[in-house]
Amino acid sequence: MSTVSGQRLADSRKDSEARTYSRVAWRIVPLLFLCYVVSYLDRVNVGFAKLQMLNDLRFSESVYGLGAGIFFLGYFFFEIPSNLIMYRVGARKWIARIMITWGVVSAAMMFVTTPTMFYVMRLLLGVAEAGFFPGMILYLTYWFPAERRGGMTALFMTGIPLSGVIGGPVSGWILQSVSGALGLAGWQWLFVLEGIPSIIVGLLVLALLDDRIADARWLAPEEKAMLQERIDNDEAEKGHASALQAFGSAKVWLLALIYFCLIMGLYGVSFWLPTIIKGLGVKDTTSVGFLYAIPYVLATIAMILVGRSADAYKERRWHIAVPCVLGAAGLIASVTFGTSPVLAVAALSLGTVGILSAIPLFWSCPTAFLGGAAAAGGIALINSVGNLAGFASPYMVGLIKDWTHSTDVGMYVLAGCLMIAAVLVVAGLPARLVNK
Repeated sequence: MSTVSGQRLADSRKDSEARTYSRVAWRIVPLLFLCYVVSYLDRVNVGFAKLQMLNDLRFSESVYGLGAGIFFLGYFFFEIPSNLIMYRVGARKWIARIMITWGVVSAAMMFVTTPTMFYVMRLLLGVAEAGFFPGMILYLTYWFPAERRGGMTALFMTGIPLSGVIGGPVSGWILQSVSGALGLAGWQWLFVLEGIPSIIVGLLVLALLDDRIADARWLAPEEKAMLQERIDNDEAEKGHASALQAFGSAKVWLLALIYFCLIMGLYGVSFWLPTIIKGLGVKDTTSVGFLYAIPYVLATIAMILVGRSADAYKERRWHIAVPCVLGAAGLIASVTFGTSPVLAVAALSLGTVGILSAIPLFWSCPTAFLGGAAAAGGIALINSVGNLAGFASPYMVGLIKDWTHSTDVGMYVLAGCLMIAAVLVVAGLPARLVNK
């Protein structure tokens, strides 16, 4: 075979592979994305409900902070068992079960009347959702090899900012326009109307999601063979320890600590952003919703661009560390320019962009060296330990706000956590996590 013919054959195979991966991405990523949008919306809509329910139910800021964060205790204790169950029974049934049960619990938040009921319902919501996110990350490893996973993870995780883009204005509108209908407060309608989509999407998952490549009837046999070969080659380079061995890995615990610092920033902003915007002098809840959406619009664009850049350069470490530093700078600037609504929202946008750009690339790190049961257990461990920050962060900011009547000190603490994450990433992770 001539050199020219060989090159043409190689180019043809490369084009065929690109088309197949594009087809796979269009088939599964939009559904995963939709799942994540409604997941994140149900997790943080309590930040908007707070604008009314604290006055209606006479809750303090620290009661809200504890209730917002206690979700993650349920998440922590049930995360690892849930992900191991998904590894055994398959993603389709288990993710559908997760979504339907958390939709029911989220809608039932309308019945809350006391702090104890608030704590219990948030705890149950965490139990219901446990395993969802690490299950999604594990599921992507069944379809995409490491060198393609950064961009796919970023696309999937744009569900976080887009839930803000969609949920902010919608939540603000519900609070203002539906309040009083059928004798229910706006915050009660908020939980009901934003819980129902999770149940519907859970049923879609049951109908449309394929557990693995072999189950995809929409792929030709040669396409399945090519995809499986890429996954097999990727898996051969990973450690295939048991879940228990993954729990004893120093690298896994380092990643858990880094993720803890990232989540401190994420949920400190997510749960308190409506309150911070309202504190800038914006009283109308619909306006709060639209301003809340601005940082998330910018973060959506940044996540996609950073993910593509990381895959193009096959680099992870600096694509995580630099956004962490930018996120910290944005949170500090939001305090510095707190007297100017325009500059404060711009600073909060930079903080949100930095935090959300780092997280998808972070998740391409553990999946680069964990496989099999070790991946199921290790990913769940990292996510559950990291998400303890989801408990600590809003509760800490709530306590600080009760003590100082300001969120400024809380923003400084969150910025410090992001800087710690940046240092740990640069100092602790290997320079090369993806094969050149």
